Amino acid sequence: MFATAEDSASVATETKINVENLDVYYGAFHAIRNASLRVPANCVMALIGPSGCGKSTFIRALNRMHDLTPGARVEGQVQLDNQNIYAPDIDPVTIRYRIGMVFQRPNPFPKSIYDNVTYGPRVHGERSKSALMDICEHSLQRAALWDEVKDRLQSSALALSGGQQQRLCIARSLAVDPEVVLMDEPASALDPIATSKIEDLICELKKEYTVVIVTHSMQQAARISDYTAFFLMGELVETDTTSTIFTKPKDKRTEDYITGRFG
Repeated sequence: MFATAEDSASVATETKINVENLDVYYGAFHAIRNASLRVPANCVMALIGPSGCGKSTFIRALNRMHDLTPGARVEGQVQLDNQNIYAPDIDPVTIRYRIGMVFQRPNPFPKSIYDNVTYGPRVHGERSKSALMDICEHSLQRAALWDEVKDRLQSSALALSGGQQQRLCIARSLAVDPEVVLMDEPASALDPIATSKIEDLICELKKEYTVVIVTHSMQQAARISDYTAFFLMGELVETDTTSTIFTKPKDKRTEDYITGRFG
């Protein structure tokens, strides 16, 4: 078994995201089947399961990324602060600012470090140079990158290391002041040292944000998450505190995956 992150009483119980009876289809393929999940505020929720089980499909439904996928269809409800983000009058672009996304591989824009971080605020209409600089510094500090890049903000983001690029992408998502940060295997393309920095950062981010992370590593889920959800073949099998999932799972399929019988 793994040493688990603390699932102490300090973990918030207020619900930030509430998923009810979620189904996701790619054409005729039923990728997610009737999944329901409550994500408490200011916690880290890890989504685990074997490759192809639906983790990435599920997390992309949490900020309407499937709106951009031809042939994709989402049914059910995803509530952010008790408001259904799939309601007809909800602007999906606004939702994506409130619920940011960090992808598996770093994807900085071919621009300067400064331009990457301030891109979102400028799209929102911020023009004050002093305000943009404040946003840039604050976002890079929150992403634990400021000290490494503060003297080269006008340098190309593409010149950064892979781990630095991923933290820059996190800073870019934080610059528009989201409430939730989604991460789809954010450290899978990084070396162990960069991975450790990302994990430390995630543990810090939950003080201000709610974090949902897809991870292929059960050890990583155990280290950084407060809650864990196990997916298998498009089904959300079980969710509980991370310590419970890794030590006393209720479903035998969860136990078999955790103990390495398949996966």
